[in-house]
Amino acid sequence: MYTEGLDLSILGPALLAGILVLTTHVPMGIKVLERGIVFIDLAIAQVAGVGIIAADMLGLPMHGTSVQVVATATAMSGALLLSWLEKKHAGSLEPLIGILFVLAASISIILLSKNPHGGEYLKDLLVGQILWVNLHDLIPTALIYAAVLGVWFMFREHIKGTVFYLLFAITVTASVQLIGVYLVFASLIIPALTILRMRRFRLLAGYGLGTIGYAVGLFTSAIFDLPTGAIIVCCIAIISLIFSRLYMCQWN
Repeated sequence: MYTEGLDLSILGPALLAGILVLTTHVPMGIKVLERGIVFIDLAIAQVAGVGIIAADMLGLPMHGTSVQVVATATAMSGALLLSWLEKKHAGSLEPLIGILFVLAASISIILLSKNPHGGEYLKDLLVGQILWVNLHDLIPTALIYAAVLGVWFMFREHIKGTVFYLLFAITVTASVQLIGVYLVFASLIIPALTILRMRRFRLLAGYGLGTIGYAVGLFTSAIFDLPTGAIIVCCIAIISLIFSRLYMCQWN
């Protein structure tokens, strides 16, 4: 065990980052599952990743506004493409989303093929570096999420089609730069899937499950010196499974 890893100056901002991501991803995850487009976040996140890699190749500062703009523009382009595909090929949307993910992932690999640190860069993009997050990093993301949530809860009955895809792209782009592609998927889908059939306190339960998953994952990673992003994904899945079984036992 590595008790010296229990540093609140590191774990605190990381946990806040996870909670911040959950505020948007749980309600959006419910919408994604209801629409049957489960892998859209992986596709859009990977497209945003292409934008981040391209911005880095152009020499833009990795944590600057310019990278955020490039990544968001790239993700929104992918979102508009998916919106168009939904109108033209609604019956084949899920496989088309899969194809977009594979293409974006392949382009990322090609762009990084000449980078001596490309493998590490790609791993960071996928698994994330949540422990590197500081409170300053959370401020622009919090502002973006506040705007998205304002639109989401004020007009949620009317959010569909292109508007949904664009809001989704903006949100996921900000999330990927904080926590990586895998944690974005876990935060969006696992709590939402667990609470999907609940009739009461659905959002509250989703936020709770996700928060506990992040907290336990961060603690476990620090104590046993294990990869943080991967451990958090596993913890969110395990805790959601336990909750699901307990909930089913209560009502059966």
